[in-house]
Amino acid sequence: MKLMKVKVAAKAGFCFGVKRAVEMARKCLHDRDGPVYTLGPLIHNDQVIGALAREGINVVNDLDEITGPGTVIIRSHGVVPCVYQRAEQKGLNLVDATCPFVRKVQNTVNDLVKQDIPVVVVGDPLHPEVQGIIGWSDGRALVVADAGQAEKLDKFPKLGVVAQTTQRQDNFEQVISVLKKNGSRVQVYNTICLATAERQREAMELAQEVDAVLVLGGKTSANTAKLAQICRTAGKPVYQVETAEEIDFAWLKGLRSVGVTAGASTPGWIIEEVCCRMMDFEENVNEETMETQVEEQQPEAESEPQEDMNQEMEDAVEVKNLRNGDIVTGVVVQVNQEEVLVDVGAKSEGVVPIRELSNFNVDSPQDIVKVGDEIKVYVLKSEDNEGRVILSKEKADAEEAWARLEENMNEGQVVSGTVREVVKGGLLVDVGVRAFLPASLVDRGYVEDLSKYLNMDIEAKVIELNRARRKVILSRKAVLEEEYARNRENLLANLEEGQVIRGIVRRLTNFGAFVDIGGVDGLLHISEMAWYRINHPSEVVQVGDELDVKVLRVDRENEKVSLGLKQVLANPWDNVAEKYPVGSIINAKVVRLAPFGAFVQLEPGVEGLVHISHLADRHVATPDEVVQEGEEIRVKVLSVASEEKRIRLSIREVDHERPSKPIPRENQPKKQEVQPANDGGTVTIGDLVGDIFEKQE
Repeated sequence: MKLMKVKVAAKAGFCFGVKRAVEMARKCLHDRDGPVYTLGPLIHNDQVIGALAREGINVVNDLDEITGPGTVIIRSHGVVPCVYQRAEQKGLNLVDATCPFVRKVQNTVNDLVKQDIPVVVVGDPLHPEVQGIIGWSDGRALVVADAGQAEKLDKFPKLGVVAQTTQRQDNFEQVISVLKKNGSRVQVYNTICLATAERQREAMELAQEVDAVLVLGGKTSANTAKLAQICRTAGKPVYQVETAEEIDFAWLKGLRSVGVTAGASTPGWIIEEVCCRMMDFEENVNEETMETQVEEQQPEAESEPQEDMNQEMEDAVEVKNLRNGDIVTGVVVQVNQEEVLVDVGAKSEGVVPIRELSNFNVDSPQDIVKVGDEIKVYVLKSEDNEGRVILSKEKADAEEAWARLEENMNEGQVVSGTVREVVKGGLLVDVGVRAFLPASLVDRGYVEDLSKYLNMDIEAKVIELNRARRKVILSRKAVLEEEYARNRENLLANLEEGQVIRGIVRRLTNFGAFVDIGGVDGLLHISEMAWYRINHPSEVVQVGDELDVKVLRVDRENEKVSLGLKQVLANPWDNVAEKYPVGSIINAKVVRLAPFGAFVQLEPGVEGLVHISHLADRHVATPDEVVQEGEEIRVKVLSVASEEKRIRLSIREVDHERPSKPIPRENQPKKQEVQPANDGGTVTIGDLVGDIFEKQE
């Protein structure tokens, strides 16, 4: 005779947040003087609330119900911010048992509101957790239960979306999809409790394996209702009960297997009572069957061996157990200075000692993990002397890392890691195991100070791997070289002459500057830097300068690019005729001397010639008899030829003018009466000769 098999979900019952809240409440009875209250039911389970009431913890629905001193426990669902202020004003001791996952949602919503980003909460608007979340948004958050309600929302340019911690993942994703289709730019914060998601996934798998499912939990528990809803999608009978007494044996007749799961607020003792009641049903059915068989069996028939029946009784309830060497996934529920507690679905939380957190020295566990993180751990001991499960994150990471690193090296893939230490000759990088990055392979060029890479996330390639010797050698340079080559190839393929692009000056030479334009170093020749004569590139640019340059020529075969800077700047000759009209007298500077005259600068990029015959009223043998380089002088404009970039000037003609205040170079008049070029004098043979030399110059 085959017994009905009872399968209990490993994740059934109290979640971390609920268990924490109950433990905190009971601790208050011993640590606090005076009465202890919970603001609203601590969790959604009448049996647990009743047990706490019998122990002396009473429920109040409003702080005004408390008339004297005492301690108030904030329930696991959390509350609105003003409750904390009111409790302080009434002089009450406050113990905050808000689930860390709920607290994370509250903080996320509060941050979004401070950034003026509209918030959408996916959940039940009447649930106390959601009502508390709305309070942390100053009442501005919008609540939708499903995709249908999301479609009715007004369109927002930008939205932040969070979920009630007990939401179904598929429902959350459907709402996100609708909001994105509406044209909103959606920032998604998946705040569904990892334990809840795991419990729901496990419930679905369980429902597919058994003939019927019992879902245990309070009638007001949202997560219990969602478990029942999920199990029904498998097409099996689902019965939701609060206690073992509610089970009807008629449900169980003829079933070969029954699954049992429970909401996050269901204590373990209720699960045990349910299992015992179903075992009672089996015994009653077995006795009736045995009596019938005794009456009908033939004399030669033998009874079923008792040991086989006992074995089936032992197999009736299946509970997953951890074994040494297992690698399992868990959720961080508490971070202490010396150890981290992880919920791995065992009888109690597993312990990760600080030395087992990482293959590097850890000063603060908070630097490695935080409450709510989902991590993989290696089971060192399924049970120590104190009954604890001892775990190692470092070994789990290493087991996974070695296989991944070998695959990455064979396929030439990039690995990511964090620089943990600077050592002689290079860097130590955490890639799941300790890896060495030689200094010569850190960058494309020489790096003088490696300390700037400390705690930096980097990408590199594995170039040597020896698991037996625990040796991993990385090269970041290989990744950078490949990236540089790709950028260079793409840039050269798309670069066009006449294009203006942004670049960074990398180095200077006597003949110009090399500018990085995104993977290619183009040459900016000294002659293309300015509209005026310069002696060295440093007069115009410095290493590190960002500037716009024009592509003058592209030699793809030799991978050479010529650049120009002056082409993107205003040409000072474009409006010379307006700034320096014929007949105007201006201040200028002598920049160089020639046998036939002196060249003077009106402004950077604009030079004119004072022919030797116009230096003075007397005969001048050489220009240095009248002017010297660097000298400030006054000159008169005789003629302007903008297209030919020629300006004829005269010092002699200035002396013929009536005394007047010179026009500063930076503030020349736009319009003046134009006088003939030979006003006050005649054109001489020397003027004509000067024109010839000026053209040659």
